[in-house]
Amino acid sequence: MSEGTMQRAAQRDQGGMGVPPAPVGQRGRAGRLSRVLLGAAAVPVMLVAAGCSSDSGSDDAGSKESAAGAGASASVSASPTVQAATYASLPDPCDTLSKGTLGDLVPKAPKSGKQGKSDDVATRGSCSWSSLDNNGVKGSQFRWLNVSLLRFDSDVTRGEGDKLAQEYFDKQVQDAQSVDGAKNAKAAPVTGTGEAATLVTYDLKKKEGSFKQQTLVTRVENVVVTVDYNGAGLAGEKTPSADSLAKLVKKAAKEAVAAVTKANAGGGTGTGGAASPSPSESASKSASKSPSTSTSKSASPSKSAAKKS
Repeated sequence: MSEGTMQRAAQRDQGGMGVPPAPVGQRGRAGRLSRVLLGAAAVPVMLVAAGCSSDSGSDDAGSKESAAGAGASASVSASPTVQAATYASLPDPCDTLSKGTLGDLVPKAPKSGKQGKSDDVATRGSCSWSSLDNNGVKGSQFRWLNVSLLRFDSDVTRGEGDKLAQEYFDKQVQDAQSVDGAKNAKAAPVTGTGEAATLVTYDLKKKEGSFKQQTLVTRVENVVVTVDYNGAGLAGEKTPSADSLAKLVKKAAKEAVAAVTKANAGGGTGTGGAASPSPSESASKSASKSPSTSTSKSASPSKSAAKKS
């Protein structure tokens, strides 16, 4: 069969199937049109998907910002605070007692007391007096008196000034009952002097004579007042009565407490609140220095009384 005959036979076969063959150029244009239509149909779908994705990201960002704002608000509201201390200052310890009271307790003492050392007079201070009533060959009567003051500020870490003062009050009472060589030690509550008051009494035997020690510790708000008083009959003089000494030390303690109250009559309060420093340490910078530690060394009733006695 010739080539022309085979071509005509193929054309007949295609015509018999009812599908006329498309020209080559037309088939190419049809293919490109199909791809364009398919791409156009896909565009809205992509836009819808992109829109959903964008909205989701916006919601997530808003949620994170809201959570961050809530966290910041909670942080601010949770700032620690503490009630301000009642008293912000102390009187001069040497001015806490009247001349009449000093005349009763230490009749032969110099007119002015001996000021104790303090690195912060707004927080701690002390003053002492000694009296020797010399009766020659009949002996003599010795008296020693010390008033110490310790003030606590409120602190966000350690607590309220009143609480800190009470802790120190308890420690002072315990220290007074555990002096080396003390005999017949007794502790009894005292009413009408500050928020809390305790009188510790004991006997102390020394080569100079027998001493009768009285230590009255009282707390008024955020201030602790400690009054030490002892007496002895020397060179054969009669030992003073413990009861008479106790009455005098109670009188002195009441006056000292009244002096603290009067020194703060202006209505000023101690530091406190969210930014309160530690007990007055500046009320000085370090609470670790702790007023109680410093005062125990410089004006501790029990130790100083033992040394002076």
